[in-house]
Amino acid sequence: MKRLMIKADHVSIHYKIGDFKNIGLKEYVMRKLTHQYYVENFMAVMDVSFELYEGDMLGIIGANGAGKSTLLKAVIGVMEPREGCIKRYGSVAALLELASGFDGDLTVKENTYLRGAMLGYTKAFMDQSYERILDFSELKDFEDRTFKQLSTGMQSRLAFSIASLVQPEILILDEVLSVGDTAFQEKSAAKMRELINGGASTILVSHSLNQIKELCNKVLWLHNGERIAFGETEKVCGQYEAFQTGKLSIEEARSSEFK
Repeated sequence: MKRLMIKADHVSIHYKIGDFKNIGLKEYVMRKLTHQYYVENFMAVMDVSFELYEGDMLGIIGANGAGKSTLLKAVIGVMEPREGCIKRYGSVAALLELASGFDGDLTVKENTYLRGAMLGYTKAFMDQSYERILDFSELKDFEDRTFKQLSTGMQSRLAFSIASLVQPEILILDEVLSVGDTAFQEKSAAKMRELINGGASTILVSHSLNQIKELCNKVLWLHNGERIAFGETEKVCGQYEAFQTGKLSIEEARSSEFK
């Protein structure tokens, strides 16, 4: 029997929004005392549940603003749900916002060691892995260039190469398989398959349905923060494509999930 790795139980996440974010403390206090400002709770994720077992690869699909990245941040523990809970039963590695956390004035080599340290890798491990990182990212000829001189694709390739060094039990990916050119995307996908075949349970957020169909055995469809469907890849992706072409409404997709 496969081991349960992640259980999301009726998870809801909301933000406070309002005009108070663009004013100073004094102005905020004055408006609060005179009731001349507004605060609103924006529901980013509403009552979402799913389970991920050992060896599963879950794809999360939906339009921009559906709550996909917010849900991922809750899964890795960066955010806490306002309602419900998420339980993780293994070590987690997350590849989110790949090009963040680098110093533009440091070289590729210096940034590689810096990012490795941020991810908890020892210097000895980085010494052993450095050449492999350069080879995979195809940046051997750029190791003495400053990070800000690299293209966005090159920056993301370096980040992906560093972050995918280890074999985690749970792997979280947010649009990272779309970095670089077509050849590098294929190489990234192959690396992800290697990690999955090694036993990693994976969550992938992607706007590429073909990528989801190729890699995932389960799919979660979110719409405006709500779970519309969760289940086998072929069925849920088929529903999503029918919705995109106007052949299926949200209400029809939601009601058909449990049939």
